[in-house]
Amino acid sequence: MDYKHSELKWIIAIGVFVLFSVILNVFVTSINRVIFILLQLIITAGLLYVFYQLIKKITYVLGEYAQTNKKLQSIFETLDIAIWFHDLKTNTLMITAGIETIYGYSVEDFYKNHNLWKEVIHPDDKKVLEERAELLTKQDVVVSNYRIIKPNGKIRWIKDRGIAVFEKATGEMKEFTSVLIDITDNKENEDKFTKLVDMSPDIIAVVMDYKLHYINKAGIKIFESDHSPLVGLSVNDLFPEETFHYIVQEFNKGIEQKRQVIEMEIDFMKGNGEKLLLEIHCMRILFGGQDAVLILGRDITSRKQTELKIKQLAFTDVLTELPNRNSCISFLNDRLLNCDEVQTMSVLFLDLDQFKRINDTKGHGTGDIILKKVAHRLKSAIKENDFVARLGGDEFLILLENKTKWETSEVAKKIISQFSVPFIVKQDEFFVTPSIGISMFPEDGKDQESLIKNADAAMYVAKDYGKNNYQFYSSSNAEKGARKMELEMALQKAIANNELELYYQPQINNTTGNIYGVEALLRWKHPAYGYLSPDEFIPIAEETNLMLSIGEWVLTHAFMQKKKWDLAGKKDIKLAINISARQFQYSDFFPFLQKEVKRLQINTAKIELEITESIMQNIEKATIELNSIKRLGFQISIDDFGKGYSSLSYLRSLPIDTIKIDKSFIDDISHPKHKGSLAKVIIDMGHNMNFIVIAEGVETKEQVDFLQKHECEIVQGYYYSKPLTSDELEKLYL
Repeated sequence: MDYKHSELKWIIAIGVFVLFSVILNVFVTSINRVIFILLQLIITAGLLYVFYQLIKKITYVLGEYAQTNKKLQSIFETLDIAIWFHDLKTNTLMITAGIETIYGYSVEDFYKNHNLWKEVIHPDDKKVLEERAELLTKQDVVVSNYRIIKPNGKIRWIKDRGIAVFEKATGEMKEFTSVLIDITDNKENEDKFTKLVDMSPDIIAVVMDYKLHYINKAGIKIFESDHSPLVGLSVNDLFPEETFHYIVQEFNKGIEQKRQVIEMEIDFMKGNGEKLLLEIHCMRILFGGQDAVLILGRDITSRKQTELKIKQLAFTDVLTELPNRNSCISFLNDRLLNCDEVQTMSVLFLDLDQFKRINDTKGHGTGDIILKKVAHRLKSAIKENDFVARLGGDEFLILLENKTKWETSEVAKKIISQFSVPFIVKQDEFFVTPSIGISMFPEDGKDQESLIKNADAAMYVAKDYGKNNYQFYSSSNAEKGARKMELEMALQKAIANNELELYYQPQINNTTGNIYGVEALLRWKHPAYGYLSPDEFIPIAEETNLMLSIGEWVLTHAFMQKKKWDLAGKKDIKLAINISARQFQYSDFFPFLQKEVKRLQINTAKIELEITESIMQNIEKATIELNSIKRLGFQISIDDFGKGYSSLSYLRSLPIDTIKIDKSFIDDISHPKHKGSLAKVIIDMGHNMNFIVIAEGVETKEQVDFLQKHECEIVQGYYYSKPLTSDELEKLYL
């Protein structure tokens, strides 16, 4: 039962007793006085009991109030909230204890100095007081944020909610209450967030109902505007109508698909005409208690341009700007598999003859210029809708759609005729010819791999037919081409697999019959085909860079064999070693030669290096190189003399010791009409110029007699001996 109702009953009861006592005194005079006194005592006791209960209840209520007050005080202290109440009429100040935690000063300090709260405000925030005073003349409640400086020097942010009460009659303020809260943590977190957002290179914005409610500095920079005008603008104001409709469409589509993040790419043109591509991510959020959309945007123009450039690099040859191998294969696959209108496809595999020699002698700069010019000539030789690509190096591929074999032949002839004119580079003329292999879809293959492989095989056949021609794929020619490709691949492993050997063919003094020297000849024992003729694998090595590593292997092993013979007392035997034109023109040839001489400590006086006449294409460089070789002590011989580019004036200027008559002139000795006339001219010329003359390829007694008659003292050939292993040579001649 409620204590108020209980007290009411007691008050009614007392009233009844008092009334009853009065009645007894007035109307009942005859009753015994003792009984009357007893009744009064009872009434008095009842009154005393009632007063006791009242006092007890009042004490209880006061205790509850004190307890509640204490709890409220604890809550204020826990929440870092302070309440400041100032009665301006009486100048009475009431402050809660929480102010000590917030300000760092005691409550007594504030009671002593009513302006203390103003004095500790940060100097930069003093203007807040003026602003608040101005606002209080217009409104009852003013919220201010400012910093204070605590006694320990720390700075805290305060949120001050001021409530003023005014006299209605005079309009004067009579009371002022401030609710003070320490918002430092929230403020610092907010500042950090704001700084991070503004430091972000990406656009960060909040949109409500397609209107901007917030946008960071990156967004302002993109849209080239001050912050104020942008906020409040519609998205439709930032983009053209078409782009705006696209944004709405994509956003609604994302909502229907219940995507958490909606992505889109938007074209945008800045005020200066610069075109950008923006990548936008949209996410629905609550902003100020309302539905909104968080926008994260990024300028991906550079990234897209880079991706496009990378794609171009992946599918375009940088040097010639033609499609590269990847592009070619992709295009061919697409046309064969996805295009019904393609009934036939001609695949022309083109390789440049003599290009590697130009690249090695004149350098890659000249080679690159020639490749660019080749690309231009190839494009001019085909129609605009035909396809030409550079596969790599000096290899090109041309694709002709729906052409007959005859039409394809005409295109191949036109390409070859384009190369009849020399290439001019820095006033030098270079003749480069093409070897073209052709495969036809669908008869020679139904996929890009087969067609390219078969065209490549046909190209090798074209080279075997003397180069500067074209050949169509056929199964018989394919076998030749396949064998050549197989040998090229196997030759790359020949050195590592110890498949190369040196044989030695004796050179005989035609007068005495004694051995004069030997020529080191390379042999290759193929794991499947056995010993292969140098005529088959040397051209392959010459066409590739393999001749360089093979040539170094030959020099090193020939030097080692010569040193072995020298140590065995056979120092007088001369050793001739062939140097290919590519090897001689290689920039590292002489340094390698010099290094091996020093490393192996060999005597170079009885070693002769045989070079071909083709080195005289660059006589200036040849003269420098040969003089350097002579300074190392080597003898120098011109091999296959008479077949190449020899000039008597060149021969006089070069440090040459020996010339070797080519086998074709030795074979001419038996010709009924010529009767060795050219061989005789070479012998006579050699003697007149004080050269040692060696005849190679001597196979008959008639040839030996002719050479003796015309005083060619040194001969080499099967008439005396085939090439021998070092062991066989030592047993027979040394």
